[in-house]
Formats: sequence, structure tokens, C-alpha cells
Amino acid sequence: MEFSTQTTASLHQIKTAALAVGVFSDGLLSPAADVIDHASNGALRAIIKTEFKAKPHTHLVLRDLTGVSAARVILVGLGKQDSYNAAAHAGAELVFANYCANAGLTEGVSALAAIECPNVKLRTRAKATAIAASRALYRYDATFGEKREAAPKLKKIAVWVARNQATEAQHGLREGRAIGNGMNLTRLLGDLPPNVCTPTYLGSTAKALAKEFKNLKAEVLGVKQIEALKMGSFLSVARGSYEPPAFIVLKHSAAGKGSSKKAKAPIVLVGKGITFDAGGISLKPASNMDEMKYDMCGAASVLGTMRAVAELELDRDVIGIVPSCENLPSGRANKPGDIVISMSGQTIEILNTDAEGRLVLCDALTYAERFKPAAVIDIATLTGACVVALGHVNTGLFSTNDELAEGLLQAGREANDTAWRMPMDDAYQEQLRSNFADVANIGGPPAGAVTAACFLSRFTKNYPWAHLDIAGTAWRSGKDKGASGRPVPLLVQYLLNQA
Repeated sequence: MEFSTQTTASLHQIKTAALAVGVFSDGLLSPAADVIDHASNGALRAIIKTEFKAKPHTHLVLRDLTGVSAARVILVGLGKQDSYNAAAHAGAELVFANYCANAGLTEGVSALAAIECPNVKLRTRAKATAIAASRALYRYDATFGEKREAAPKLKKIAVWVARNQATEAQHGLREGRAIGNGMNLTRLLGDLPPNVCTPTYLGSTAKALAKEFKNLKAEVLGVKQIEALKMGSFLSVARGSYEPPAFIVLKHSAAGKGSSKKAKAPIVLVGKGITFDAGGISLKPASNMDEMKYDMCGAASVLGTMRAVAELELDRDVIGIVPSCENLPSGRANKPGDIVISMSGQTIEILNTDAEGRLVLCDALTYAERFKPAAVIDIATLTGACVVALGHVNTGLFSTNDELAEGLLQAGREANDTAWRMPMDDAYQEQLRSNFADVANIGGPPAGAVTAACFLSRFTKNYPWAHLDIAGTAWRSGKDKGASGRPVPLLVQYLLNQA
């Protein structure tokens, strides 16, 4: 996908298959729409009065307007002007991108990024254009015997901006393209069936990324190496499946590496990689269990983020860690009441085998210490309790470090990939008390998402740490079932801010 800027002042003279201009629902035209209206002798205002209410997520196609060179002018609804913000802009860009992709167009020009939003820079608006176009191009067809539909032909999107804004917009487009590519990798890995996307497959994906990008190096540890590290907690989950586990380490080297400037400590991302979660002996209900292929979306988001970081040649060392296995019932699977020894030496009483994500993450969090990280962020579809608390809008954010938490919250706002900080008071730790081990792996129904985070915090004493619970945001159910690609935008924006 190619992105560029279009800086001609004569918007109505641009020859393109589709030109997007924005219209507010209170009758106001964006500056670009006003230009087109004047060129077409008031055609836009006449149509708005009778046919187009300009509500968010709507559009109207106008063909062969007099005085306008574009084959189609796409009026995109923006909602009320005083409510127009980054989220509304991202939605408008997606409406245009979806139209272009679904109409079989090969190129288009968007003037939507030229519309100013309060506290939203042009760079961010242009970034949303590229992310929207990448999202519109995503089609899952990996496992169909025959392709369901022709792949979108869209190859090029240009952003119309003033000449003195072109450089800023180009930076945003470059970042948005990398984020979009990372999101689409994340979505594909999530959408693949669990008999294809196994721990071994995730390891192969990491190796393929390292082959594609010279600033990435991949290492995939097998059972014997994991045993040598004494990751007893992780291995206890993996034992229930015939599929071998994989412990994936993907390292990105900063673009400025080798200079006289001392390298900063790396930022480490840890992604939960349970490629299928049946719950183990604490078996899940059959209804919707097929969606447990998405229990590796934390791992997928780490791989997607690392891909974006590599494409951007980020000037910061970043390390992705993915502990991956399946959680199945078998004669070798964990049993309620079992006690395992984590890599940290802490013993864990397993009261529920379906609380397995924290059992694989805790050993990965201990492993992360060897990198002397500036920060560690784990990403996991960890608890249904987080979905109950926050629904499908905000990712749950837990942290023992205020600076790290605020940095992630701010990145989420900038990226339109929002999170909400949840409490982690010490009093919640009492729910994890065990009579037979250092800690129990569940704390009962009350505040289930909080106690899961509290469990993880016991393995993160030696560095700044945050936990993102993406159980409500990593995928959609129903007729539009599929992975969302979140929280790749949040993570990449955070890393950009740190670099």
C-alpha cells in the first residue's frame, strides 16, 4: 500500500477515482467540502439540505459533479462539529477507506486529515488515514477452499494538505502504515484456526519476521531449554497438550545502535500465547469455546508491534517475549490442588486450571529480569472479569508504577486505542493467600481482573511493570467475529513516545 501527500491548492482539479470531503451534521462544511461546493455551484449544500444528514459512519457518493475533476466525491458524515475528535476522525477515514476497498477502486484522495481537531496534530490525523486504509484491506482467506471474494484492488491513498504541512503528514502516514501492517499481522494470527496457529507456528512467524527485518533477531526455546530455565509454572500448563510449547524471544536493535551515545535499557513486551484454551481439567462450557483460539492475542499483538517497530526502525531497543502453549485436559494436565514451582522459586497452588494465563506469564516476567529493562508491559486476554468491568471499549490497565501507567494511558488516547486504569491496592493480595503454597492462582470471583494482576505483580519486583488485560478488546464476536488488532496502536505509540 502506497501513501502520499497531495498539496495542490486546486482541490477541485485533482483527478482521482474518489475524493473524500467531510460534512458536519449541523450543516457546516469542512474547508475542503466548501471548495468543492463553490466549484460545483453549490451542489453540496443543495444535496445536504435534502439528502444527507452527515451522521457519523455515513457517506454519500456524488458522481461527475460539474466543475470537479474527481470521478466521485464522497461526502463523509462527521457528526456535530463541537463533538468532532480523534475517534470521530478515525471513523471517518475508515468509512472512506472501506468505500474505496469495497468499490474496487485502485486509488483515492482524502481531504479529511485537513480538518482540524482540538488537541489532535496533523501527524496523528494522517496516521489515522493510513491505519484506516490498512484495516480496510484486511481480508481473511487463509483457510477457504475457494476465495470468498476478490481481494481489494486499492493500492494508493493520498492525503490532501497544505504544502507547508506535507512533511508532518508524511511522518504520520509512515507511522500509520507500519501500525496498520502490525495490526493486520496481529489480526491474521488471531483469526487463524488453532490447528494451524500452534506454538510452533508462532515461533516460525517470529523467525520469519527476523528474516524479513535485519534489525530483528529471533530465538525460539524448546522443552529442554525451558526445563533448564526451571519454568515449572509454564511447563505445568504445556504438559496437558501433545503440541510442544515454544518460548519466543524477539529482539529489536535500535536504529542508532553503535553510536557513542550510551544505549538506553530496553522496553520488554510479554504476550500471553495460549493458542487454544479449553480450560484444562476446569473445562470451559462448550458454548463459544471456539473463540478460545483468540487466547493468544496477547502474543499476536507483541509480534504485530515488533513488526511495526522494525518497519519504523525505531531508535530504541525493544524485546518481545512470548510464552506459548495449549491448555487442554489430559492425563498429564494440571489438576486443581496441584502445586508448581515457578522460575522465581515461588510456589503456586493451582485452584483453577482455567486461570492458566498467569501461570505462563509469571515465568516469562521472571525471565525478563535478565534484560535489566526500563519497563516491562505484559499483554494478555487474561480475565472475563475485565470484560464485565470494562466491556469492549477500554483495555484494562494495571500497574504499580504511576509514570508507566500514565505513559500508556496517554499513548492510548493519542492512538485512539484507549485503556482504563484499574486499582491494585495491597488489600487485594489477601485474596490470593494459600494454606499450602506461597500464592494461589485465583482469588475468587470478587475483583477477578484485579487479583489476576496482583498475582502477576508478585513476579515483577525488580522493574517498572504494567499489565494490559485485552480480554474485552482483542476480538469481536457475532456476525463480525474476528481479531481487532488491538492494542498494537497503543503499544507502538507508547514506544514512539519513548524513542
